[in-house]
Amino acid sequence: MGLTKSSTGSNLNESAGFVAGCDYKITLAGNPNTGKSTIFNGLTGMHQHTGNWTGKTVENAAGICTYKKKKYLFVDIPGTYSLMADSEEEKIARDYIASGIPDVTVVVVDATRLERNLNLVYQIMNLTDEVIVCVNLLDEATKKGITINLKKLSELLGVPVVGTIARKKSTLFNLLKTINMVCTGKLICSPNKVEFTDKQDDNVKAIFSKAHEVTDEVCDFSNSNYNERDKKIDKILTSKTFGIPIMILFFCLIFWITIVGANYPSKLLSNLFSTIKPYFAGFLLFIKTPNWLYSLLVDGVYTTVTWIVSVMLPPMAIFFPLFTLLEDLGYLPRIAFNLDKCFKKCCSSGKQALTMCMGFGCNAAGVIGCRIISSKRERLIAIITNNFVPCNGRFPFLITVATIFFSGAIHAGESLKSSLIATFVVFLVILIGIAFTFFISKLLSLTLLKGKTDGAILELPPYRKPQIGRILVSSIVDRTLFVLGRALSVAIPAGVIIWVLSNINIGGFSLLTYIANFFDPFARLMGLDGYILTAFLLGLPANEIVLPIILMCYTNAGTLVDMENIQNIFNILISNGWTIVTAINVMLFSLLHFPCGTTLLTIKKETGSLKWTAISFLIPTVCGILVCMFTNLIYHLIIL
Repeated sequence: MGLTKSSTGSNLNESAGFVAGCDYKITLAGNPNTGKSTIFNGLTGMHQHTGNWTGKTVENAAGICTYKKKKYLFVDIPGTYSLMADSEEEKIARDYIASGIPDVTVVVVDATRLERNLNLVYQIMNLTDEVIVCVNLLDEATKKGITINLKKLSELLGVPVVGTIARKKSTLFNLLKTINMVCTGKLICSPNKVEFTDKQDDNVKAIFSKAHEVTDEVCDFSNSNYNERDKKIDKILTSKTFGIPIMILFFCLIFWITIVGANYPSKLLSNLFSTIKPYFAGFLLFIKTPNWLYSLLVDGVYTTVTWIVSVMLPPMAIFFPLFTLLEDLGYLPRIAFNLDKCFKKCCSSGKQALTMCMGFGCNAAGVIGCRIISSKRERLIAIITNNFVPCNGRFPFLITVATIFFSGAIHAGESLKSSLIATFVVFLVILIGIAFTFFISKLLSLTLLKGKTDGAILELPPYRKPQIGRILVSSIVDRTLFVLGRALSVAIPAGVIIWVLSNINIGGFSLLTYIANFFDPFARLMGLDGYILTAFLLGLPANEIVLPIILMCYTNAGTLVDMENIQNIFNILISNGWTIVTAINVMLFSLLHFPCGTTLLTIKKETGSLKWTAISFLIPTVCGILVCMFTNLIYHLIIL
């Protein structure tokens, strides 16, 4: 078995060159959480992201496997519970299976939930005869005392049945051998179909009845309480009393580990880039680079890019593995379950809770995560509102301002008390962001995206032992480096722009000063100043560089300023007119302003629409401006 190529897309006709030359086309179908994508990875060698949550695959991912000198095109279609409804996953799955393109459809079922999974098997057998049933997760079934008679199951269904443990690649060879036999006509499929009528309700009842009947004949449950442990845990994690507090504690712990843990690698990266900088500068001098180009490359591009990498990479490299760990354990669906009622009141999906949580790591990743929401309307709501939770790029700025102006650390020194106060202030900011997520979701449901929630199947999958190696690979490669790559694509031109604006002078003043003076009257209405507002605009490529730009403007440094000493930052800010109200409004606007360039590019890619990208830009920005103006007005009314 081996991968030769890979492709992703809902229409394989768009990848004609990829499909050409394949001898057989195989579809992998099944319920979510059955290990379908893991089997796909094992057969093709791809690293399609898998997770213990519904809808990880929302497009058709394709890969090629070579077996006995034949090329097999495997297509991993979206996981779905049924083909009788109209969600995006179900439409894609149904259309592709019924298209006549696949030579064989392999339906992956969960050995611990056979009866529920057989419902889909019978629906697929009604669409095509060439079906193979792959009973996966046999190891988990064994642990729970479940035994399945695979031979008898094959006789009752009338199609080949193969048992696998997806995590063990050796168990997939028998599946590949069976696929080869069906494709070459050595094994004939004669599915025992359920006769369908024009009444869908009758069809559903017939399928459920048949699935129950077959399961009773082939399954032996030596331990009738095999699911008791999961039920006991769920009574706590999904209870009305403890569910949400435990969820908050989990995320507070993740944020604390991310914030504290990121400080050390960030400093190491910063020192590394500082060590490399003289060599890079020396090389430019050696090749006799013009002075203006030398300064542009060193003080502009290099400084901006390395700042973003050193500040952005460590927290993502910590947050995403921790987040993926919760996902692999099966805890994330419980979070969606706990928050489902809140989001339903906003006419949106409970799955939005998951994408919102992903936004704490990176809003771009949160936007990508919105693919798990089947309804287009609800998916757009989740995309537009994802920016209301602060990403790891905004946390350092929020923490710095909270520490300087609210914790008392400047006057009393850093202590546990001051750090707790700063953490509490940042937590209040997060709560404001979550409140805006609910408010804007409801507002969109009443205006631009009218409608009621379509409802969602919130399956609570079994708790599973996490695969640490896969977690590290998928979270670092699929998420961290992917998002970082997009960030760098906008950071390089940003470095050029920042250098140009801060180093080109007209009449004794830099272009940056002219821009700041232009925005200053409007910024004052928001309780800010022109330099702060300009810094937010120039920080569009990445939120990490907003504070360095503010300090650069105040110190006339001409390049980004890296100041680790909080006292020095405090002195600069105070000498430039910062007060408590300035700090409050800076934190609010940092929370409620336009998405970064990476997130905007991701929104454009996910929605395919400039309109929704523009709306995603305008809504949080307008909210930020209005909230800051209101806060500033109240402050001045009080002091007057």
